[in-house]
Amino acid sequence: MSAIVKTVTTQNRLSLDPKPTSSQSVEVTPSVADVETSPTAPEQFQWTQQWYPVAVVEFLDPKSPHAIQLLGKELVMWRDQLGEWHCFENRCPHRLAPLSEGRVEVDGTLMCAYHAWRFDAEGHCLDIPQSLDLDTAKQHRANPRSCAIAYPTQVRQGLIWVWPDHSETSQSLSQERSPRIIPELEELSDRVVKRYWYVRDLPYGWDFFMENVADPAHVPVSHHGIVGNRYRDANYFTMNTVRKMSTQEGFAFDIHPVPSGVKQTLHDFQPPCHMRVVTTYKNGGQMILALYASPTRPGWCRHIGCQVLVKDTQGKIPPGLGFFAWPMPVWLGHVLSPLFLHQDLVFLHYQEQRIEYQEQGNWLETVYTPNPQDKMVITLRQWLKTRAGKGIPWQCDTQLPPSQTEKEKLFDVWHTHTKDCQVCRQALNRIQQLKRVAYIGAVVCFGLGIMLDARSQALHAIATPDTSLLLMVPPPEFWELWLCSVVLAAGGYLLQRFSRLFYVYEFDHAHND
Repeated sequence: MSAIVKTVTTQNRLSLDPKPTSSQSVEVTPSVADVETSPTAPEQFQWTQQWYPVAVVEFLDPKSPHAIQLLGKELVMWRDQLGEWHCFENRCPHRLAPLSEGRVEVDGTLMCAYHAWRFDAEGHCLDIPQSLDLDTAKQHRANPRSCAIAYPTQVRQGLIWVWPDHSETSQSLSQERSPRIIPELEELSDRVVKRYWYVRDLPYGWDFFMENVADPAHVPVSHHGIVGNRYRDANYFTMNTVRKMSTQEGFAFDIHPVPSGVKQTLHDFQPPCHMRVVTTYKNGGQMILALYASPTRPGWCRHIGCQVLVKDTQGKIPPGLGFFAWPMPVWLGHVLSPLFLHQDLVFLHYQEQRIEYQEQGNWLETVYTPNPQDKMVITLRQWLKTRAGKGIPWQCDTQLPPSQTEKEKLFDVWHTHTKDCQVCRQALNRIQQLKRVAYIGAVVCFGLGIMLDARSQALHAIATPDTSLLLMVPPPEFWELWLCSVVLAAGGYLLQRFSRLFYVYEFDHAHND
């Protein structure tokens, strides 16, 4: 306790004077809501007794099982014949082969592709083909050790939520708590415009994701050119406590002063994995960034997010986050999202590595945060330290993976999104087909042009044998076909360049003018 207070009162003081003089500056500690002062130990957050969003239903292939990770656990999701999604531990009880490499059978059971053991929605083993006879198979299936380990699962607002505890009390406990859904989608459905969901595995931890979205000061700088201008919009503001720190309910801050036309800008952290950034306009409209981050394994998290726009009193849709709020196909929104995410990714990946290896994880004792814009970030770190067991209780090796120095791998899009998103894979297939058609069309047009030119020359030679063919101008049809060939070839090349965004998008702030 004293260590936290000492850290805040020395290194982490926050200046509340927007224009300090050279001879005097006004510094204060964060608000009392930010510092744990109770003489008794506070209630501790239970990471496994929570709902986590792990996937978007419309992006998954329902005919196949899907491997996921959560809190370091290796899990598998699959859908039965009734359209219900289920989550198991990703291992067959027989020989521990990964069930994600198995099959979803036509009867809606999950089959292990190693020895064809089959499991129902509750994880009960339904078939052991290698048994001596039916009675023997029944005897083996009756043994609890033949069951797959199932986790409570539900679908809300298009997301698959998993409760990462399979104890005897998990079902009853999971029913007592609701996921951190977006209430506006249900309460204001007639006024809400919801944009596309986006899913991405990011190469930095849950805490660094939450730290990033709790930090509005970075937005016009890191996202220069998309949201704001680093030279014009990096202005002074302070963050005020709206909801004090709570173990289960998190905390919330708003920003002062607010821009013209805005009533409030709220950052609302709701553990274990939800951050709501709500801009409320004076005319009653709202822009809501619903951001989720589920801790998957050390050094990684799964981000799921969308924009929700609430119409104002006149029925007008408010502005959203840059061009990402424009109506567009889902696959196009997914292709463009790395333009935004990768502007932060390069910082957060290396920041986490330095904190862990150079500073032994001592965030509060290492950083220098003199401005009030860092209040919420400090509060997040204090919540982790005093209310959440100092971090995530990983069910795996807690060692961070090594720092990724190859930019192409750091900015990998294929393995962190595209390969698991059937919407993007279908769009990529269509683009590749269109690219092939363009190249084939270019070759055909060029060939036809050559043939027409040759035919024209032959006819001309027959009609006027004494005329030099070298001086003959190709017919107009040749130039039309040649132009079509060039246009098609250029289109194929541009489609090839565009399709690369499904695989990798590299970014460099030095060249973001």
